[in-house]
Amino acid sequence: MEWNPETLQHLSQCFLHTLSPSPEPRRRAEASLSEASLHPNYGLAVLRLVAEPTVDDQIRQAASVNFKNHLKARWAPNSSSDETPIPDAEKEQIKGLIVSLMLSATPKIQGQLSEALVLIGKHDFPKLWPALLPELISSLRTASLAGDYASINGILSTANSIFKKFRYQYKTNDLLLDLKYCLDNFAAPLLEIFIKTANLIESAANSGGPAVLKPLFESQRLCCRIFYSLNFQELPEFFEDHLNEWMTEMKKYLTTSYPVLESSADGLALVDELRAAVCENINLYMEKNEEEFQTYLNDFALAVWHLLGNVSQVSSRDQLAVTAIKFLTTVSTSVHHNLFSAEGVIPQICQGIVIPNVRLREEDKELFDMNYIEFIRRDMEGSDLDTRRRIACELLKGIASNYKQQVTNLVSLQIQNLLSSFATNPVANWKDKDCAIYLVVSLAIKKAGGTSVTTDLVDVQNFFGTVIVPELQSQDVNGFPMLKAGALKFFTMFRNHIPKPMALQFFPDLIRFLRAESNVVHSYAASCIEKLLMVKDEGGRARYTSADISPFLPQLMNNLFEALKVPESEENQYVMKCIMRVLGVADISHEIADPCIKGLTLILNKACENPKNPVFNHYLFESVAVLVKRACGKNASLISLFETSLFPSLQKILGEDVTEFFPYAFQLLAQLVELNNLPISPSYMHIFEILLSPDLWKKASNVPALVRLLQAFLHKAPHELNQGGRLQQVLVIFNKLVSARSTDEQGFYVLNTIIESLEYNVIAPYIGGIWSALFTVLQTRQTGKFIKSLLIFMSLFLVKHSSQKLADTMNAVQGNIFQVILVQFWISNLKLITGVIETKLTAVASTRLLCESPALLDAAAVEHWGKMLDSIMTLLSRPEQDRVEEDPEMPDIAENAGYSATFVHLHNAGKREDDPLKDIRDPKEFLVNSLARLAALSPGRYPQIFSQYLDPTNQAELHRLCEFYKCPIA
Repeated sequence: MEWNPETLQHLSQCFLHTLSPSPEPRRRAEASLSEASLHPNYGLAVLRLVAEPTVDDQIRQAASVNFKNHLKARWAPNSSSDETPIPDAEKEQIKGLIVSLMLSATPKIQGQLSEALVLIGKHDFPKLWPALLPELISSLRTASLAGDYASINGILSTANSIFKKFRYQYKTNDLLLDLKYCLDNFAAPLLEIFIKTANLIESAANSGGPAVLKPLFESQRLCCRIFYSLNFQELPEFFEDHLNEWMTEMKKYLTTSYPVLESSADGLALVDELRAAVCENINLYMEKNEEEFQTYLNDFALAVWHLLGNVSQVSSRDQLAVTAIKFLTTVSTSVHHNLFSAEGVIPQICQGIVIPNVRLREEDKELFDMNYIEFIRRDMEGSDLDTRRRIACELLKGIASNYKQQVTNLVSLQIQNLLSSFATNPVANWKDKDCAIYLVVSLAIKKAGGTSVTTDLVDVQNFFGTVIVPELQSQDVNGFPMLKAGALKFFTMFRNHIPKPMALQFFPDLIRFLRAESNVVHSYAASCIEKLLMVKDEGGRARYTSADISPFLPQLMNNLFEALKVPESEENQYVMKCIMRVLGVADISHEIADPCIKGLTLILNKACENPKNPVFNHYLFESVAVLVKRACGKNASLISLFETSLFPSLQKILGEDVTEFFPYAFQLLAQLVELNNLPISPSYMHIFEILLSPDLWKKASNVPALVRLLQAFLHKAPHELNQGGRLQQVLVIFNKLVSARSTDEQGFYVLNTIIESLEYNVIAPYIGGIWSALFTVLQTRQTGKFIKSLLIFMSLFLVKHSSQKLADTMNAVQGNIFQVILVQFWISNLKLITGVIETKLTAVASTRLLCESPALLDAAAVEHWGKMLDSIMTLLSRPEQDRVEEDPEMPDIAENAGYSATFVHLHNAGKREDDPLKDIRDPKEFLVNSLARLAALSPGRYPQIFSQYLDPTNQAELHRLCEFYKCPIA
C-alpha cells in the first residue's frame, strides 16, 4: 500500500464510517479496512494517517486503535493463526517512527501508540530493537530540559510497561542479560528525573496549583513503578549505591501532606497512588533485601504507621491502606528487629489499625446488596487478600508468628468485648458481632493439605452454640442478612468440628435459609449444605448419608429450586452445586426424580438461549448426569421419563447449534444409550448416523465427548455397526483422530472399543489398514503417550484374539515388524503403564507373550525374554499408589472455566471401565503359574535366565511370589 493523497483520503473515509451509528456503512468500512490490512505497508500507512495534523482528531483516534490491533494480530502471529506477519522492512520503518509520533500525539492517541509500542517491545526489545532505549532516554532528557511533563510521563509510562516483564517472567540468563542492559542504560536517567521532579514538588508544594503538581506526582509514581520492576529480580548495584537518595525522597511522600492536591478527590487519589507505589517498593525491599533496608526500616515503619492513622475508611483510599498494611505485615514476620516488642505496640496496632479495618463499612454493605457474586468471591473464596478486612487479619497473623500468645490473648479479649457490646444493644451494635465472627473465621489456621481448620481464639463448639446458633435459629431469614451470612460462613468453615447430631439438628434451619431474599444468604446456606455433605470421617467414610437427609429431602430440593427463581440468582452456581451434591448423596425415589428432572430441564432450556455462566452450566449438567445415573441405575422404569424430559433439550442444543453445550449433550446421550435396553430405538440410531458425520469431529473440544458417545454405541449395539458401511465410517474417524497429536489417545479409545465389541471375523478385513495407520504414525511420533496407548491396544488384541494372530496380522503389513516393535517399544515401555485395568491387561498380555510367542521362546531370543520378564516384574512390583490412576470425587470447576478452550469432562456421566480379563483375578498369580508351567517343559533352564537378566530386586520379588502362591519354578 503506497502512501499518497488517495490512500490518505480512502483510509480517512473508512475510519470515519467505522464511527457511523448506521450498521451498513460501518460494516462496509470495516470490511474494506480488513481487506486493506492484508497488503504490505498497511500498518505504516495507518500510522502516517495518525500523525497527519490535517485529519480530524476522531478519525486519527479510530486509526490509532486500528493500528494497535493490527500490530497485536500481525506483529508476531501465533503459529496456529491465519494472520500474515508484517514484513520486516515495514516493521523497521514503524519502529523508526513510533516513538516520536507517540510523544507528539494528543493524550488519547498517545495512550494507543504507547500500547502499540509496548506490543512491539514485548517481541523485539531489546535484541531486535536496540535503538528503542537510547531513543527513549534521549527524548526523556530533551523533555526534562524543556520541563515538558506531558512527554516525560509518556516516556516513563512506556518504559514502565516495557520493564514490567522483569516482575513476572521466570529468572533466566536471557532475562538477566536484558535486565542488565536496561539497568546500564536507564537506571541513571531514572534517578536523575526522580530527583529533579522531587525538587520541583518541594518548591511548588505550597505555591504551585494542582495543574502544576499533578503531572509531577504522576511522574514520581511512574518512577516508583519502574524502580519496582528494575529491583524485582535482585538488588542492582546502581540502586544499592544510590539507595539513600531513593529512600530519602520516597519517605517524604509518606510523611508530608500536600493540601493543594489533597483538598480535592482526584488530587488525593494521585497522592495516594504515589504513596501506595512507595509502600510496594519498601515492601519489596523488606521481602528481598532486608539487610540493605535495615537502616531505613524503623523510619519507614513509623511513617507507615502514622500514615495509616490518617487514612480514612472511604473506599477510594483502599489501595493505599492495603499496601501500607501489607508492608507492616511483611515487617511483622521478620525476626531481625524488635519493633513490636515494646509495651503497648501490639494493642495499639490492634485498636488503631486492625479493628477499624475489619469493621464493616457502608461500601461492604452496598457490595453485599448490589453485587453478591463479587462479595462472595472476596469473602468466601479467599480472593479478598487485597481488601482492608483480610489484609488487617493477615497483619495479626504476621505478628502472631513471633508473638503468638500475646496476639491470641488480645484478640480473644477483643472478641469478647465486641460480643458484649452487641449484647447491650443487638439492633444498633450488630456490626460488632459481625466483626467478632469475622475475626474468628479469618484468623483460623488451615491444616496443610486439607479442609480442616483450627483456632486458639475461641472454643469452637461453645462459640457455635452461644454466638452462631441464635442466628441460625432466627425465624426471620431476612433480618440482619450480613450477620446470617457470617454465621453460615462460620458453620461452613468449622463444619468438621461440629458433631453430627448437632449439625443435623440445624439442617432444617439451613434449608429455611435457602428461601432468604438475600442472594448472599441463600448462596451461603447452599454452600454450607454442599460442604457438609463432603465431610469425611476417619477411613474416608462420608459423615452424612442418604438416611441423614431423607427426612428433609423434599423440602430441601423444593427450596433449592425456589432459590434459583430469586432475581439475580437464576444462574447461582452455589445453589446448582448444592443440587448436584444432594442428588449425589440422596436416595432418589420417583417422587423426587420427577420434579427434579423437570426443574433441571426447564433451567437447561433457559440456559440454551444464552450460555453465559460456564461454572453454573457445568454444575447444571453434572446435576442432570448424577440424577440419571443414580435414579435410572436404581429404577430402570425411570429411563423413559428422563428421555421424555431430556430429549427435547438435547435436540434443541444440537438443532439450534448451541456449540458451547455440545460436549455435555454427547456425554448425556452416551449415558442414556448405556442405560437403555436392546434393541436400540430409532431415535438413538438417528443420533448414531449424525455421530458418524466428519464435520462434527472438526472442533477439538467436541472430540472426547463424541468418542465417549461412539464407545457407548459400539458397546451397546455392535451388530448395527456392521451394517450400512458404518464400521468403515468409524475407522475413518479413528484414522483422523490417531493421526493428530492432540487426539491420538482418543483414536485408541475408539479402536479399543472396536476390538472389545466386535468378533474377529467382522474386523479381519480392516485389521491390515488399522496396523498401517498405526505404523505410519509410529514412524514420526514416538511420544510416551502414543507408545503406551499402542501397547494397551496390542495387549487387548492379544488377550481377545491370541498372540499368534497379533504377530501374524502385524507381519502381514510389514515383514518382521512384530519383532521390531516388541524389542524397541514393548519391552522398554511396559513399566510405564499406569491404571489398574491397564496394568493388569498389559501384564497378562506380556506374560502370554513370554509363554506362547515363538518370537520370544526361540533360543536366540533369550535376552529379550529375560528383559521382558524384568519389565513385567517392575510393572507389577510398583507400589499400589504409583500405578493407580485415582478416580477423584467430583472436582471443583475453576471460576474462569470456559466453553471453547478445552473439553470439560462430566464426572457423573463418566464411562465405567470394564475389565476385559474378569476371569483372571490376580496378574501376579497368573504370571507365576504361567512361568511354572513353562519351566516344567524345560527343567533347569529358567532359573539361570532369571539370575542373568532380572534386576536383583525383581529376582527377590519373583522368588517371594513363587513361595506366596506355592508355585516353585525349577
